[in-house]
Amino acid sequence: MNSTSLPLVSVVLSFRNEAANIPTLVSRLHAMFTSQHLEYELLFVNDASTDDSLAILLNERDRNARVKILNMSRRFGVAEGVLAGMSAATGDAVVYMDADLQDPPEVIPSLVDRWRQGAEIVHTVRTRRKGESPLKMKATRLAYRIIQLGSAIELPIDAGDFKLLSRAAVDHLLQVRESDPYLRGLVVWLGFTQVFVPYERDARHAGRTHFPFFSKNPWKTFVIGMTSFSFLPIYLCFALAAAGLAGSVVFFLFARHLVALLTFFWATTLAAIGGVSIYLIRIYKDVRGRPPYIVKSTIGLSGPVK
Repeated sequence: MNSTSLPLVSVVLSFRNEAANIPTLVSRLHAMFTSQHLEYELLFVNDASTDDSLAILLNERDRNARVKILNMSRRFGVAEGVLAGMSAATGDAVVYMDADLQDPPEVIPSLVDRWRQGAEIVHTVRTRRKGESPLKMKATRLAYRIIQLGSAIELPIDAGDFKLLSRAAVDHLLQVRESDPYLRGLVVWLGFTQVFVPYERDARHAGRTHFPFFSKNPWKTFVIGMTSFSFLPIYLCFALAAAGLAGSVVFFLFARHLVALLTFFWATTLAAIGGVSIYLIRIYKDVRGRPPYIVKSTIGLSGPVK
């Protein structure tokens, strides 16, 4: 525990362009924590916002010194921002969550209760997702199941980036320095005692989602999830090879389908090369050894961020 008589909970909020949500978010977090026997700090990781988010945060800090700010040198991504915030967090437990108020701050006491009961990692599991289209919800659940199918670890379904980690779990997570971190999987991979808290996810409080279905972000997350804890794409390459061998026998018996045969082999070869290349790209990124993020400046922190 920290030096005070109450445990300190750090809340890490990695965000970009959330000016419309920040005042309500800070207000609800403050109200929630003051009703609990807890000390807290709010670490806002500003991923190179282009709106008034920073100015609003500075105003919030004038009213509440528990608001602390990390400004990234450029746009690095949500996961990288979470890791930067964890590096600066001093809490006995660390909660990380989105800044759009889809994850209700009022759920945090339930996470803290399970931590106090001995859990090192507390996941939230969404039983309902308000304000999201049926297509996106079905696609998201399907993506979770596909990732889980090929994973070497048991990844929970419908558990997003709203979790509590103990100090020990955070310290171990920060030792994992890999590019394009899939935090939802890495937290499970850590082990320790892990429990789950169900909740209903709210609709976005204000503004538009930064992760629309037809954009690169959800698809990139899916690919990262597939290749972080699974070799299923490589195994599928072998399956394509076997299918190609079987198909070649069939096509050989029907010479008039030669063009179809050549097209089939061309497509399967490209698919195999693409699947393997994704792994090579990730290996290359890790071998380069570049830092996952660069913090340009901080406000309210006593020391540098590693």
